[in-house]
This record gives sequence, C-alpha cells and structure tokens, in this order.
Amino acid sequence: MKIASEPWEFEAIHRLNYRTFVEEIPQHPRNAEERLVDRFHAENTYAIGIDGDALVGMVCGRSRRPFSLDQKLAGLDSYLPRGRRVFEIRLLAVEPRYRRPGVFAALAGLLARHFRQAGFDLAVISGTTRQLRLYQHLGFVPFGPTVGTGEARFQPMYLTLESFLNNAKALAPRIAAATSYLSGPVEMHAEVRKAFAADPESHRSERFLADFDATRRMLCDLVGARHVEILLGSGTLANDAVAAQLALPGERGLVMSNGEFGERLVDQASRLGLGCEVMRVPWGTPFDYREVWRRLSADKGLRWLWAVHCETSSGMLNDAEALKAAAIAHRAKLCLDCISSIGSLPVSLAGVHLASGVSGKALGSFAGLAMVFHDSAIAPSEALPRYLDLGYYAAQGGVPFTASSNLVSALQAALQRASWPQRFQRIARTAEWLRRELRAAGFDVVAPEAWAAPAVTTLALPAGVCSRQVGARLRKAGFLAGYQSAYLLERNWLQVSLMGEFSEANLQSLIDTLRHLRAPALSRRPVKLAGHRQPA
Repeated sequence: MKIASEPWEFEAIHRLNYRTFVEEIPQHPRNAEERLVDRFHAENTYAIGIDGDALVGMVCGRSRRPFSLDQKLAGLDSYLPRGRRVFEIRLLAVEPRYRRPGVFAALAGLLARHFRQAGFDLAVISGTTRQLRLYQHLGFVPFGPTVGTGEARFQPMYLTLESFLNNAKALAPRIAAATSYLSGPVEMHAEVRKAFAADPESHRSERFLADFDATRRMLCDLVGARHVEILLGSGTLANDAVAAQLALPGERGLVMSNGEFGERLVDQASRLGLGCEVMRVPWGTPFDYREVWRRLSADKGLRWLWAVHCETSSGMLNDAEALKAAAIAHRAKLCLDCISSIGSLPVSLAGVHLASGVSGKALGSFAGLAMVFHDSAIAPSEALPRYLDLGYYAAQGGVPFTASSNLVSALQAALQRASWPQRFQRIARTAEWLRRELRAAGFDVVAPEAWAAPAVTTLALPAGVCSRQVGARLRKAGFLAGYQSAYLLERNWLQVSLMGEFSEANLQSLIDTLRHLRAPALSRRPVKLAGHRQPA
C-alpha cells in the first residue's frame, strides 16, 4: 500500500476508475479510451494497493470544498458532528479477486493516517449501497437519504478517524488471515471456535463423559455406524489402529491404491506385518471393480479389503458401495479410510467392518481427534500396544487415557450446528460449479467428472505455471490452497478444498485470481507498456 506518486500509477488509476464506475457501476458513459479521469483528479490524494506491477485497488481523499457530496445532499454540515475538520473519501475501487474487508481497511487506513497527519479528523463518503455492511463494519455512520439513481445508489456516511484507527487495530488479526481452501486446517464456524475456547474439563468429570458419549452417538448417527472409538491423534493414528486390528487374526487381505493415501495404507499394512496383496492403478484413475471381484474369487485367503473412500491427493471418490458388494459376496471384511469423506458427502458405514475418520476436515472442527468406527464389539488384546487397542477403549467406556475436553466440545458444536443434508447438497452443487468454472478457465481437473470428490478438487497445472509460485501468490492475495505437500509439488498439482466454511462469492474471487495467475506472464517478467504497467 502506498500514496500514488508515479505517472504509471495515475494512468492505472484512470483505467481502474473506468472499469469500476463505467463498466461495473454505470455512473458514467462509456468511451473508446476505456479510461476515466476524475473531475477532481488534480486535488485528489490516492491510496493504492499494488501486487507486483499491477494496481489492484485504490481510494482517494480530498479536502477542498465543495465536496462532491455537497452537490448531492443539501445542508451536508447539518448532519455532521460539530467542531471537526472534514475531508471526503471517494472512488473506492478494488479488482474483483482482491475484494476482501482487509484490502479496503488497509487502503482506507493509509488514507486516514495521511489526512490525520494533516490535521483532519472526520471523513465523509458516499458509500455504494452494495457494500453497506462492509462500511458499517469499519465504523462508518450512515446519515441522510440515499443519493444517485438506478443501479448507482449511494449512502452518505461519516467516520471519525480515531474510531476508524481503533477499529483497524481490532481488525488487524483478521486482515492478516487468509481464507482457507485447504483440506486441513479448515475454515471453522465461530460457534466451534467458541466451544474450543471454553475452560477445560477433567476427562474423568461427569460433564465431560456425558459430552463425550453424546459426541460418539452423533458421529454414529451421521454415518450409520454401530460403534466408534475416539483417540487423541491424527488420521494416521486411526489407520494404524485399523491395521492393528487386522493383524490380530493373522489373515491376509487386499489393499487398494490409486493415490497418495492409498499408498499410505500400503505402507501402514507393511509396517504392521499384514500379509496382503496390493492392487494399484495410476493416480487419478478409477478402480476396475470387476478386477476386485476376480482377485477375491481367485484367492480365497484374502479375508479383508482396505481402501480409501475419498482419495484426497487426486480428488477422486472411490465407489464404496461397489467395494461393499465385493466384500459381502466373498465374505471379506471391508475397511475404509473415510477421513476426507465423512462430513463432505453422505457416508453409510453399514456393511463396513472398520472405518477411520478425523475431527479436523469436513466435520469442520479442530484437528486432533482420530476416530475408528466398527460394526461389532471388539475385545481387548494384550498383543497390541495399549494406545492402539480399540477393545481396551471400548472396555473403558471410550476414555481409557487423557482426553481433551476442548477438542471434544468443539467437535460436538460442529456436529450440532450442521444441517447435514443441506450441507452435502451445497458442497456437491458448489463443487460441480467450481470444476466447470476451472475447466472453462483452462485448468485440467485431475479426477474424471464421474469420479470427482465433492470436497476436494485437484488441478494439474500446465507446463510453465509452477504450483509453488501459484500457491504463494494465492496466499498473498488472501487464499490458502493446497500445494505444499511433497506429492503435490512433485506433480505440479494444486488443490481447492470445500471441507470448511466457504462462500460462493469468495470462491469466485479465487477463480478469478487463479485465472489471472495461470497466464503465461506468471513465468516471465511483466512487460511495461506506455504510461502504465501490465498486471503480473
């Protein structure tokens, strides 16, 4: 952010002014030059935001009377606090992909500090009625009737600079935070954060045990499971506990892999010494379920089947019902990694022997709780490490060791507040739209449409567009997307997840930003044109 001073900056201001107040808000007529020079340009001070060599936002201030608002609203001073030195804020314009409260707060904050140093302490503004909540959130006070006509309607407002600068300090943590489209940690609802912030309870207290049991019941009801054990740890721990249970009978099985997390199941089976066959297909490719039947039929010693439901790495959704049918027909026990599917789409664990899940992905809570669902009672076994012995958990009422009441309270709040059928429908509808828009923007979605997971979309970036650079630029623009995992960097893949809280408007800004960053200009220095600079 800076006060505009260079010729190219002023030329870029005129063009952004045109795009905003001619093309978007029809306040002025179109012209062939596609530039709009404000009538008070010589008297304006512009606070601008620059990303690389591109102007992405501006707002200006002016202290000379009459203000433009004087000409729209008679008796302006009668609406304002007395004894103040007044200047006018005008021409707020931000490129769509950068439209977030923090950007305007930063622009307005810079302008406020500039004018406060000059002795001014009150700002007036004609705020577009499209952004009233944003203005009021920052401390602007509406006054008088709206002005303007048609689609260009404005609400007069004033703002004391001390009030704004205090609000800006309070907003600073949120301004710095980017919107997360990661598969974890996810954007969480305020009620979930509030529950997590409560005073901790002893894991032996009656209140905690009641909340713990209620949380277990809600989890089982959500997925149609009979039992669930909750462990303090990650999804890897949950899958290790599944592998430990499979090791007890000493039976052989079939592990399936078509992505990073399928490969992790293979690794975990190997580490626990499970006798198993491995069925691999290329990442992003659906399984041939007839081949699953063939293998189970040909080898009667395969007594269990272990696969990932939602393969997060590629954004693939494997067919859980087809796997159930194969397992039931061959009297094999089906085990599923449902870590990325529970909470993002309808999941039925009827007919599933063991399934893993976590608190910190699509269930919309904090990471730290691992869960293993099971279809029948499990007896304790001294052959297993205590922490992996699901039967020991069950025998101890689910809480054999120290547990976190804060994590349980947050998960309970997430489960209670969600309307799951509506959430599943919204995620599926939004994900279909997101994939369609990304393909239209020239991106290659890894998962075939028929097998695409609703909550994770993985993009294979084209040659010359680096996922590490794109991810870093997205972070700078206020979006967190998945790219830093080794398997994503190796393949030049980028992920957008809908597992947490999200808004369609913010997603549109993300798409616009991705479209901008996909351009070949990303991998070379921008070329400066006469009078102004090209966007990076």
